[in-house]
Amino acid sequence: MAKYYGYIGTYTKGESKGIYTFALDTELKKLEEIEVAAELGNPTYLTISKDNRHLYSVVKNGEDGGVAAYSIDENDQSLKLLNSLTSAGSPPCHVSIDEAMNLVLTANYHKGTVESYLTNDDGSLQPASSIMEHKGSGPDSRQEKAHTHYAGMTPDGKYAAAVDLGTDELITYEVQDGKLSKKSVFTFTPGSGPRHLTFHANGKTAYVMTEFSSEVVVLTYSPEDGSFEQIQAIKTIPNDFTENNQGSAIHLSSDNRYVYAGNRGHDTIAVFAVDENTNTLTFVEHTSTYGNWPRDFVLDPSEQFIIASNQNSSNLSLYSRDAQTGKLTLLQQDVAVPDPVCVKFLHEQ
Repeated sequence: MAKYYGYIGTYTKGESKGIYTFALDTELKKLEEIEVAAELGNPTYLTISKDNRHLYSVVKNGEDGGVAAYSIDENDQSLKLLNSLTSAGSPPCHVSIDEAMNLVLTANYHKGTVESYLTNDDGSLQPASSIMEHKGSGPDSRQEKAHTHYAGMTPDGKYAAAVDLGTDELITYEVQDGKLSKKSVFTFTPGSGPRHLTFHANGKTAYVMTEFSSEVVVLTYSPEDGSFEQIQAIKTIPNDFTENNQGSAIHLSSDNRYVYAGNRGHDTIAVFAVDENTNTLTFVEHTSTYGNWPRDFVLDPSEQFIIASNQNSSNLSLYSRDAQTGKLTLLQQDVAVPDPVCVKFLHEQ
């Protein structure tokens, strides 16, 4: 396939209009066709259903926040709003959908909540089935209360895993008919500020990016009771880097050989090799994101490319990826998108 299509979530506090579409031309090795796909407030995080028929976005509407459901046109990738569910207060910062495409989860940083929504047959959202409010705090001044930053299903589909930056916890919830009930809690090193999580294809190893301590924490996951245990923590920035850095996103190549972690401040993507026996990590290299504050990045469906989204410099950077070494080579750094946060590709069918 010569072209892959996707969407960019942004902050709309500046020039951005909302969600943007783009194309990656794999032959020309460039990003192009960047256009507004949907006008809405602060669609900072997006997720796309496995069948590419629906997109779900966090949304801000005046003083309210919530989640919006869109249908995706299979011919031109245009978006059509199905419905939007909002309530008083700040919008979520993360949204995900399960493999079966009938449960959407959101994580709300400001409210410290995880919310679950069942989908209708047309992809629209039913009112929240559960709103789980986290309690607690941590030693860092930014951990004055719970700040849920990620919520997604475990690979076995049995539990919802929620990462809380404010309480240094990974909370596992049982899921029954869209309703959540707390099952297990793993506690990170106090003050580390866990942010995002990704799973190894074995379904039993998880990698968590911390925002404050700038580490990847490697965990083993037990499908029997939804619990986690730590087996490694490895820094994502050099030991001699003393300026402000905040860890951002974490992604794993589908062959499970390389973990990539974003650094805001150091403004790099850290590359780690995965040990095929233990699934622990070894540092490979840092690659500059050629921009300021890389909020997220994404591997394309072929995994020959990576796109980094630099929020504060309003640009995307495109890299080619060596599947054997995991290393990245810059191809393009001047792709203008206002206040980009996350980038998502349509799934390869």
